[in-house]
Amino acid sequence: MAYFLQLVFAGIALGCIYALIGLGFSIIFKASEVINFAQGELLLVGAYIVSTGVFTWHLPFLLALLLGIAGTVSIALLFERFILRLMIGRPTFSVLMVTIGLDTILLTAVIVIWGSQPIPAASPFGVTSGFNLGGVHFATNDLWTIGITVALCAVLFYFFRFTRYGLAMRATALDQEAALAVGIPIRRIYALAWGIAAGIATLGGVFLAISSFAIAPTLGSAALLAFPAIILGGLDSISGAVVGGIVIGLALDITAGYESNVTNILGAGFHDVIPYLIMILVLLIRPYGLFGSRKVERI
Repeated sequence: MAYFLQLVFAGIALGCIYALIGLGFSIIFKASEVINFAQGELLLVGAYIVSTGVFTWHLPFLLALLLGIAGTVSIALLFERFILRLMIGRPTFSVLMVTIGLDTILLTAVIVIWGSQPIPAASPFGVTSGFNLGGVHFATNDLWTIGITVALCAVLFYFFRFTRYGLAMRATALDQEAALAVGIPIRRIYALAWGIAAGIATLGGVFLAISSFAIAPTLGSAALLAFPAIILGGLDSISGAVVGGIVIGLALDITAGYESNVTNILGAGFHDVIPYLIMILVLLIRPYGLFGSRKVERI
């Protein structure tokens, strides 16, 4: 029983990391109906900057984290200002290809600047720090991951429900032309969405790097596992990204924990396909995800 509870706790913590990554996708899609395929490399850049700040520039972890967030937010704002604004009114497919281009550029820049070898992950606490309760080890990193995800969700809920820009972002997501007609600054809303998504990506990248004990250029591929999470929860749903992330994290860790019992039947590495199987099953029943908004078009 303790082993199962350990897997559940680790799965929730892993799911919160996927939720942080998925939140970035959802916020950008909610504001502009664009899927940002560069989200994975934004978290990669943020994690590298934080690690460099701690180990090379000898900065306190919190200052290095703020520097990493500032770096990724700057990249996102510059990309939105000088590239995406020129794409307004263009086909969605063209915008998607531009974000894929940004993904490739960021990955290449990381390899050129930091190399392809793994580097240590910056962390404000020890790898083995935490406490045991009932045979379950509650790691400090996992507790912080869960706590910050919950706090961030509360902040985003307040932002979207009760602030001027949050309401403007929701209005823009519903109808861009109508929002523009009533004076909502669409371009500013797009920039805000990209900035928030980039900052959240850095947090997700740092926690993901700590859980992996190192940072390598392949870290950004974790965004591929966030895709089933956001599609499962609903692309335009903030709460759906969180629920989807936790479901995927739990499924991954629990399946991996008991995989050895069915290796002879299903083969090794079966847990890697579980997120996509869950995604397919959910989409067969609910095409817009668990919390996604159903699109209705009048002809």
